[in-house]
Amino acid sequence: MNKTPSLSRLALGTLLIFSPLLALAGSVEQLQAFLNETQSFQAQFRQTISNRQGVQAQESWGVLSVVRPGKLRWEVSKPYPQLVVGNNEKVWVYDPELAQVTIRQNDLNSGDSPAALLAGRTALEKNFTLREDGESDGLNWVEAVPKASDSNFEKIRIGLAGKELRVMALHDNFGQVTRIYFSKHERNPKLPASLFTFTPPPGADVIGE
Repeated sequence: MNKTPSLSRLALGTLLIFSPLLALAGSVEQLQAFLNETQSFQAQFRQTISNRQGVQAQESWGVLSVVRPGKLRWEVSKPYPQLVVGNNEKVWVYDPELAQVTIRQNDLNSGDSPAALLAGRTALEKNFTLREDGESDGLNWVEAVPKASDSNFEKIRIGLAGKELRVMALHDNFGQVTRIYFSKHERNPKLPASLFTFTPPPGADVIGE
């Protein structure tokens, strides 16, 4: 009897051995490609926040602008305006209704926050454990689990269509899920430096540095 495996059986065996690696490469590589090929990014967003029972408690809309590394502008237009501006020096959080500005040192270039994931210069693998998280709703998903034990997030799920970022789902340690849906994306637009600096308006209460 000829005991030499057939070519088809060898091919099948090779596929079975390496298929987990090939699957892992899919959405993780898509995310890496998006970050590697994106110097700037702008999109409209819709954000929803759901409680542990899955009941949606909040919804807001606005525009996200990013220049990597370290510059981010998160501008909520409705239902209540709010502005977060970060550059390589500081982060300003402005609440127009309270006439209050909070200032702190920039932490966008490091750490395991969603903002750091989008705008930071640190490699993802340093702060997150990444894994393929399947396909649903027409998107390929990556699960990013923070390595730090004191992180505010249990995990972040990222949905991609090709190299395009479409959804981020932030699961915090209290069972709350924040979902951010991106639309009207523009990758590598020329964004003015003025978007990423902020001067507190006259009369505003300024807290912090």
